[in-house]
Amino acid sequence: MTDEHLEQLEEENHLPESHPFSGYLRTFFRGPGRSRSLTREEAFDAFSMILRDEVEPIQLGAFLLMLRYRAETPEELAGMIEAVRKAARLDADDGQDANPVGRPMLDWPSYAAGRTRGLPWFVLSAHLISQNGVPVLMHGYNSHLVNGLGTEAAIKALKLPIAMSAEEARSDIAAKGFAYLPLRHMHPKLQELIGLRSLLGLRSPVNTLLRLLNPLQARAAFLGVFHPAFLDVHRETGKLLELPRIGVIKGGGGEAERTPFKHVDLRMLDNGELCDVRWPALLPKTEKEIDDQSPVTLKHFLAVWRGEVEDAPAEARIKGSAAMAAFLAGKADYMDEAESLVQGWWDNRDRDIG
Repeated sequence: MTDEHLEQLEEENHLPESHPFSGYLRTFFRGPGRSRSLTREEAFDAFSMILRDEVEPIQLGAFLLMLRYRAETPEELAGMIEAVRKAARLDADDGQDANPVGRPMLDWPSYAAGRTRGLPWFVLSAHLISQNGVPVLMHGYNSHLVNGLGTEAAIKALKLPIAMSAEEARSDIAAKGFAYLPLRHMHPKLQELIGLRSLLGLRSPVNTLLRLLNPLQARAAFLGVFHPAFLDVHRETGKLLELPRIGVIKGGGGEAERTPFKHVDLRMLDNGELCDVRWPALLPKTEKEIDDQSPVTLKHFLAVWRGEVEDAPAEARIKGSAAMAAFLAGKADYMDEAESLVQGWWDNRDRDIG
């Protein structure tokens, strides 16, 4: 039965009028041979309704779980991201070619939700490159963290700025070269949606789209995922959104953090072209036992930055992730050049906190 026939039947039999959101659910749930994915425009409209609180809880749960069950398409993700950007007023009036004060060079999302994430060494990577001419916006929210240190807690410990809005993040970047924008300060509904994980028992497409949001339209973005199947989904979505340059890795705990014990493939989108760059292992696997015994404490985290303790795996993660980030940001054209550059930055870093 087509939508037109259903509407006619409702009118003739005085049935309750269908909810405006129900059409999107019918698209999903019509059964084998009849259901389909949403178009980019449909995904934009559907997610705009969600952000405006115009859907019932049962509809929201069905929508998110169906997308999780069959995996969101790049077209659906692009539409939902555009809905978020419009709702959160993140679309800048200046063009991509402009270079306004406060625009980051690198976008670094942090939305991993691993139960045993450990210490966020990538925060120190971002801090390192921001001290050396690569303005960074980090944004995110971490849930279900049991063993370790959340991104925001690490940033507070380093006395780096935490913005209350996108505009404040621009000011922080202009003044200090770094800002952290918590999800709750971008759009209140987004925090609520990502928090549904504990109720649904699963991540939702919100976890994916937020990594590609690029709130301040940075020239490049460094993304980490946990599930390898999402590596190409992020690149294809970025291509639809015409993002200039992104790099995606299967990172530690789902973050953009380079593991030192094996090679890491950097899946890139570079001005519309897809390419892969393989970065070699930094340490032998025999040193992983040392890494497993390393303290997972804030004290150890800060001590590594200050140079008060030796932790080869931690330093490899920091410098290795920073080299990838510097490469993506255009500070180096080759891997060896990026790693040499970052080694110099590390040796001459400002070790004071705050």
